[in-house]
Amino acid sequence: MLLKPNAKWRQNQGIALPTVLAETTITKDYFQVNFTVEEPLDCFRAEVLEDGGRSWEDSCVEVFLQNPAKPEEYFNFETTSRGFILAARGEGRMNRTILSADEIASIERTKQLASVIGDFISWGISIRISAKIFGLKTFEGETLKGNIYKCADLAKTPHYLSAFPIETDKPDFHRPEFFQNF
Repeated sequence: MLLKPNAKWRQNQGIALPTVLAETTITKDYFQVNFTVEEPLDCFRAEVLEDGGRSWEDSCVEVFLQNPAKPEEYFNFETTSRGFILAARGEGRMNRTILSADEIASIERTKQLASVIGDFISWGISIRISAKIFGLKTFEGETLKGNIYKCADLAKTPHYLSAFPIETDKPDFHRPEFFQNF
């Protein structure tokens, strides 16, 4: 799926935006997303150097998933171009619980080296999230709902894209009412 900007959001207006392709796969054991990103150099930032950092400030791709075992809760998995991840769970934007170091380490990440071509940088990353993180033995028989995002809040040119539309006045990814089925 191709991620798209919300054209009503002021931050996305009048700028060259990244192109982001996200391919999802659901097996009985894993939810996997392969991201391919091409973005203008002004949209790119890579400063976070550890898991649990402020990933959304860097060039970041994000997967938000409703917990099939506890539908009022959702997880956010935010991965930088360098492969560092912030992962948390909770029922809303506030009071999120950061996943343990062991849980974060269980999220498989495979990154492609970034390459610069003219005024653009290309990079990619794949993440594989186990059903066990959700308290499930398997994803078989489960419906997965969520959304996929791209942002870089502190890049020279901040931007906000999503797989499924978010009908808000300003960028806001913590909106499970806009989640859709994968």
